Amino acid sequence: MLFPHDLPDADVRHLPGWLPAGDADALLQALCEAVPWEIHRIRMFGNWVDSPRLSCWIGDPQARYRYSGAEFVPHPWPPLLSSLRDRLQGQGVGRFNSVLLNRYRGGADYMGWHSDDEPELGPAPLIASLSLGAARRFLLRRRDDTTRKAEFLLVHGDLLLMGGTTQRHYQHALPRMARVQGERINLTFRWITPR
Repeated sequence: MLFPHDLPDADVRHLPGWLPAGDADALLQALCEAVPWEIHRIRMFGNWVDSPRLSCWIGDPQARYRYSGAEFVPHPWPPLLSSLRDRLQGQGVGRFNSVLLNRYRGGADYMGWHSDDEPELGPAPLIASLSLGAARRFLLRRRDDTTRKAEFLLVHGDLLLMGGTTQRHYQHALPRMARVQGERINLTFRWITPR
């Protein structure tokens, strides 16, 4: 097991409590009510299956995204997410034209091992991941040695940044957690290179 700071070939930064609790509470409630949540169909092992979570792809009109064999056309930015993007960019976190929202309805919802390495993200993408709601484990592992792992506990209001060559050398996952009852919403801001 690696410690979070011992991640060769990666640029991973954990900012606990980046979004103050009151702001995080209000954002969580607003997203639950206002986002057009859907179950994305993805291709796994040659078959089309329902993803084990709710999702929504939001972004600039040209920020079309292809992953797991499907292409996603973005919904337009609602004001609350546009202002959050402005806040991230204003603090120098990075530049973003899209955000993928994932809603984990409880501990049975999860995200399997993967890298955000689609061509439209570029060779060294910056992913800014904001966690809201229930605390969940976030795992990283080396692609060339899957026994080398790191773990973060992401709680309400935490921001995790993955940049540089992280996606080239690591995979990440959000495993099932049977004892977790509450919902978690994760927002992953990114830049999609228009085609």
